[in-house]
Amino acid sequence: MSKEKLVVLKEANIKNNCPECFHNELTVTFYQKQKFGKFIHKTTNEVSNDIKCDRCHCTIYPINWTDDIERSFNYYQKLAVPHKTSVKFTSLFYIVALTLIALVGIAVYVFTQKIIEF
Repeated sequence: MSKEKLVVLKEANIKNNCPECFHNELTVTFYQKQKFGKFIHKTTNEVSNDIKCDRCHCTIYPINWTDDIERSFNYYQKLAVPHKTSVKFTSLFYIVALTLIALVGIAVYVFTQKIIEF
């Protein structure tokens, strides 16, 4: 069972008018998805975005964007460089792997030295 988390890549305030309330404070945020499990932490290449008004707290969807909002979005999208896709193993993974390797090594030693015979 793995958990998913959106990590903020870039967050910026833009001075464009909100299509809903016409306030000129918007926040654009870019997120990258990461998955966390017991054995691995995986960084995916999925990048999502969100534009919200600071006054009315409404999400502004691409259908409501003006040309100014779209230009600002494209500029900040170029600045939001995602992290490389990677898989990192946790310490629990290494403990389980080393334990299995040790058990196999002990079994091979016991059978080669004929301590236990079948």
